[in-house]
Amino acid sequence: MIALGTSIGAAAWIAIVPHAADAAAPTSGKPVIVVLGDSISAEYGLPRDTGWVALMRRRLADERIDYNVANASISGDTTSGGLSRLPALVQRLKPSVVIVELGANDALRGVPLATTRDNLRTIIEQSQKAHAKVVLVGMYVPPNYGPEYTQKFHGLYGELSKQFHVPLVPFLLAGIEDKPDMFQADQIHPTQQAQPVLLDNVWPALKPLLRAP
Repeated sequence: MIALGTSIGAAAWIAIVPHAADAAAPTSGKPVIVVLGDSISAEYGLPRDTGWVALMRRRLADERIDYNVANASISGDTTSGGLSRLPALVQRLKPSVVIVELGANDALRGVPLATTRDNLRTIIEQSQKAHAKVVLVGMYVPPNYGPEYTQKFHGLYGELSKQFHVPLVPFLLAGIEDKPDMFQADQIHPTQQAQPVLLDNVWPALKPLLRAP
C-alpha cells in the first residue's frame, strides 16, 4: 500500500471513510465482479470514478467482456471487516469473481499474522463455496516493521494462492513503489495518474477467469 522505501507510523496509514464505494446490486443479468478492498480500491483522495476499479469497468466494456463491477471497498478496512461483510455481498450480488485486496490495515493495527491468514483463507473458502472465482491481491507493509515481518506478511498471500489454486497479483503497487510522484501528498495512496498501472497489475490475473466476449 505504499512506496517501500517509506517509513511512517501506523496511525498515519489508517484513513477511515464511512461508506463503501458503489456496491449496489446490478440491475441486469450480467455476471458480477466484486472488489473487496480497502482505501487503495476505494478511490481514497481521488475524483469519483477515476480509480483502478472504475478503469477496470471501462476496460471490460471496451473489450466487450460483459460483466458488472461492484466496488465493495472501504478505506481502513481489515480482513476481519471484509470477512464480516462478505456473506451479505455474496447473497445480494452472487458474484462470479471476487477480487480480494485486503490485509495491510491488519498489520498497521497489530493484528497477528495468523489471524490475517485465517481471515483471508475464510474469505477465499466462502467465495469459492458460493461458486465465485477469486483473485488474491498481495500486499507489502513498510520496511520499519522489519525485513522478517515484511517478508512473512507478503509471503502469506503466495501461500494462500497455492493452497486454494487462485491467481495472485503479487503486489498491487508494483511499478510505482519507488516513484514518489505517483503518490498523493501522504505518500501512501496512489495518484490518479498511477491508477492505470494498478489496473495493469491486476488484469493478467483477472482476465483468464472471465468469459470470452
